Amino acid sequence: MTLHVLVPIDDSDPAEAALSFALSEHPDETITVLHVAETTSLDSYQTMTGGRSADADEAIEGRTAEAEALFDRARATAEEAGVGIETELIAGDPADAIPAYADATEVDRIVIGTHGRSGASRVLVGSVAEAVIRAAPIPVTVVE
Repeated sequence: MTLHVLVPIDDSDPAEAALSFALSEHPDETITVLHVAETTSLDSYQTMTGGRSADADEAIEGRTAEAEALFDRARATAEEAGVGIETELIAGDPADAIPAYADATEVDRIVIGTHGRSGASRVLVGSVAEAVIRAAPIPVTVVE
């Protein structure tokens, strides 16, 4: 039985480490590389009537282009490892969207990077990886 492995990525070294780990540890599995375009800052682009402004449309286009650049790098990394990947772009809050996506798409494992913060810095900055671990309906591998 082939497993479905989800690797959430952003533009960080821990995300690249998570992808490299997934490629080396799960080369024969289905690997989906997921990028969550954060929507929280788009709220500032809402108009007084609740509609989207031209600035919001530009921000969405910019985030889509950024995601495609991330996916291009992920594809190149996977190609070097001789592994095929799928890519998926969704919008939302990463801490909520990653477990929800995993649940909705029958993912078997999540491999996620973390900055390894602890103590006060983790409390102040927050940790998407920790939130995913707590909410995910499946095993999560954390790569630092």
